[in-house]
Amino acid sequence: MTSTGVLRSTALHTDRYELTMLDAALRDGTAGRRCVFELFARRLPGARRFGVVAGTGRLMSLIRDFRFGEDELRYLRDEKVVDASTVSYLEDYRFGGSIIGYREGEAYFPGSPVLTVEGTFAEAVILETLALSVLNHDCAVATAAARMSIAAGDRPLAEMGSRRAGEESAVAAARAAYIAGFGATSNLEAGRRWGVPTMGTAAHSWTLLHDTEEDAFRAQIAALGPSTTLLVDTYDIRRGVELAVQVAGPELGGVRIDSGDLPTVAAEVRAQLDELGATRTRITVTSDLDEYAIAALAASPVDAYGVGTSVVTGSGSPTAGMVYKLVARQDAAGSWVGVAKASADKASRGGRKAAFRTLEHGTATSELVTVSDGFEDVATAAEHPDARALQTSFVTGGDIDAAAEGPEGVAAARSHHARVREELPVRALALSRSDPALETVFVDVA
Repeated sequence: MTSTGVLRSTALHTDRYELTMLDAALRDGTAGRRCVFELFARRLPGARRFGVVAGTGRLMSLIRDFRFGEDELRYLRDEKVVDASTVSYLEDYRFGGSIIGYREGEAYFPGSPVLTVEGTFAEAVILETLALSVLNHDCAVATAAARMSIAAGDRPLAEMGSRRAGEESAVAAARAAYIAGFGATSNLEAGRRWGVPTMGTAAHSWTLLHDTEEDAFRAQIAALGPSTTLLVDTYDIRRGVELAVQVAGPELGGVRIDSGDLPTVAAEVRAQLDELGATRTRITVTSDLDEYAIAALAASPVDAYGVGTSVVTGSGSPTAGMVYKLVARQDAAGSWVGVAKASADKASRGGRKAAFRTLEHGTATSELVTVSDGFEDVATAAEHPDARALQTSFVTGGDIDAAAEGPEGVAAARSHHARVREELPVRALALSRSDPALETVFVDVA
């Protein structure tokens, strides 16, 4: 919904060919065939060891608003995208099928059935682009954020990358980063919309605005109190630290460093702060950090990190590389059949999937995915007592479970991710390029 309470349709957040397929399917009578579409990744970009699911709650809200209003229908008519009978069908469109998938915050691996959409071909095919645009972006950010969180250990992380992304992508990135371990964001809309804690004090322009650095510090302290964080590298860092403690006293909350050789500078600043009696003043570093730079600072006297460009762009892997493929459908007689794409290097695996994570003494050992063509033979959790079922229901008969939406859904996803990370094997936490930490094992169900 918009701020005026008017529905903001997401129906045209789609590729044209999805509607031309719908148009043709309505003509030849296949539009009503029941189908199962699956969203998955063939591989993990960047040779990473695991991926993190994020964006599902956002997607549910967007599907709720996937309606063709008069403006959308007029555009389709004017541009002759589809014929009049298809426009008539879309007037009453509402997704009436079912969606199951991995919870937000869950780890995933190549072939994991992250999202499964079941419905008629007509209602399910046109969700493809929306589902992929949300999950490919949010999972990429969450995966990068998780790696940074692992590198940071117990030190807090703040997401500060809004100016390096599109305005709505920035809000989504802050949400995904928070789910995967960041503690705060600089983006106020993410705070308002998703309940992500916000932070921020002043930029270099604040210091440059004033006649002297001391004037800038005094004004900030007067406005925010001595517990604030002062940016000390606008001019000379050593002089900046000296002035910061002189103005705020030894109870100064923190200093931020945004330039220089960070391990060396952080050590020098810590020593200077201690010499000045500001032993409890915290040091926050920013300056183009990624997971590798954060790991390199592990032995440095740094208290917190602010990450911008790298996290909102997936730290070198800006998309999760997921695809949305038809894996099962009913034939003309109403029987279910598995279907799969056989293209070289782009093959898919047909059939309905059920996913489990096998565990040994609380540690994950594999991703177990059972495959069947029909309904009756789908594997259940009771059949795999030594594994954790990974799929949950998001939509049943068109009714969306609101539990994954809003700030409450974000908080639940963040908690779930923390639990998931604890069960991953140690090799999953390394930052070096490697094969996935867990093997995905497919088992056909007779």
